Amino acid sequence: MFKSILLPTDGSQLSERATQTAIEFAKIHGARITAVSVVQPLPFLPLADAAVLPDPGVFDREVRSNLQAGLDKVLAAATAAGIECDAVLGEAMNPYEVIVKAAEERHCDIILMASHGRKGLNKLFLGSETQKVLAHTHLPVLVLR
Repeated sequence: MFKSILLPTDGSQLSERATQTAIEFAKIHGARITAVSVVQPLPFLPLADAAVLPDPGVFDREVRSNLQAGLDKVLAAATAAGIECDAVLGEAMNPYEVIVKAAEERHCDIILMASHGRKGLNKLFLGSETQKVLAHTHLPVLVLR
């Protein structure tokens, strides 16, 4: 039934646990995995007195490097388990857009993603990419906590 799994990952411990679940899920279904990470550009910050602003170039390189390292871990774990896997590193202000688009372009049957389970003000201010993915895809989404 599920032959192609999309696995969004941000390199966090929660994402690493989701990777192991995705690998087991892929084994059961004889599926392949596409791992996806999204670089969010440094948001514009208005200049203020005594503000310490990161260098946008350094910020971008560090974020890309960290996300690629997370994708490499997924690729290595899948390969070690004998699961076919590829990776996508996208860029967008809204990660859900890249996640949904990658699932469509790669003809995935399911999106398997971790949720940080934010509540209250954190959810309000940080938002929930999982909720946005659920709202913008027609695919089944398996949410892991």
